[in-house]
Amino acid sequence: MASNNVKQIHSFGQSIWLDFIDREIMTSGKLQKLIDEDGIRGVTSNPAIFEKAITSSSDYDNDIRTLADGDKSNEDIFFGLAITDIKNAADLFKGVYNEDKGVDGYVSLEVSPFLALDTEGTTKQALELWKLVERENVMIKIPGTKPGLPAIRTAISEGVNINVTLLFGLERYEAVAEAYIAGLEDRLAAGKSIENIASVASFFLSRIDVVVDPLLEAKGMPELQGEVAIASAKKAYEIYKKVFSTERWNKLAAKGAKPQRLLWASTGSKNPAFKDTKYVEALIGPNTVDTVPLETIDAFRDHGIAANVLEEGLDKATETLNKLKTVGIDIDAITQQLEDEGIEKFNKPFEKLLQSIEDQKSKV
Repeated sequence: MASNNVKQIHSFGQSIWLDFIDREIMTSGKLQKLIDEDGIRGVTSNPAIFEKAITSSSDYDNDIRTLADGDKSNEDIFFGLAITDIKNAADLFKGVYNEDKGVDGYVSLEVSPFLALDTEGTTKQALELWKLVERENVMIKIPGTKPGLPAIRTAISEGVNINVTLLFGLERYEAVAEAYIAGLEDRLAAGKSIENIASVASFFLSRIDVVVDPLLEAKGMPELQGEVAIASAKKAYEIYKKVFSTERWNKLAAKGAKPQRLLWASTGSKNPAFKDTKYVEALIGPNTVDTVPLETIDAFRDHGIAANVLEEGLDKATETLNKLKTVGIDIDAITQQLEDEGIEKFNKPFEKLLQSIEDQKSKV
């Protein structure tokens, strides 16, 4: 049998996780097939993914009715549904987790998007969800907003695996890596083991180009379209290599700490002019994760090209980001705008999801 294009990515040290979850993909055996044939090594979910899963099928109706019996809020009912799915998915990936000694095999569940700017609320819910899922191969997703940073640090110090989501800017990414390392140091200072803690920092890609590309067009620099997100990701990887090779880090590594890997998210091409596997192909490299929607996995299996390219063209990446400054495009302002919009993009479907649970309850 010819080598599978998706599986080939793994030979370059990058793990492919699926950016999707619903009950059907698990009960039909499709997810198991992705693990076996494509070497998929984890799953990420978010409020928009769950909204689609729950509102577009009847698979959840009975559970909604059962959970609605008590005096639970719609949000409690949602987390009840989600936790069932997350547990089942985590059990499917347990083999991968064991085989990889805890490097891969994770399933991610996000805190309520309504808490994106609430440090205390995020911390409390992250710890609650962690207890409820009762699986060592789960990651709780916390947005990398400014108020999210102390929550990330606390959750790590409490031994919770964290997937930091909604990252767009390099400065914020550095702050996230700092929160992770500080959380491990806090835990170690409390006399606890840091060996089994895992974390990823999810850098969102294609959305950056969606905002920047029209500006480049307007400034007469169309040749840079589709390049800024990739340049940012390459610079993030440069930061990652620097942060996780310091003396400070080596002390933690000696106690069994794992580096917080960079995860590439939002990797489906949003611009029809781009190749549909563009963002996956551009950023394959060691010790990284790429979370990919189902259709992009299918496209890559069909015609994707796997090669170790992440560290190629770093000078060009620096140059690309410098050119933005010279034409007056403020990438920091854009990444802040994307973070604000990103929160909104999860709030909207979450509101819709809670409403659909309300409607479903009234049918009881």
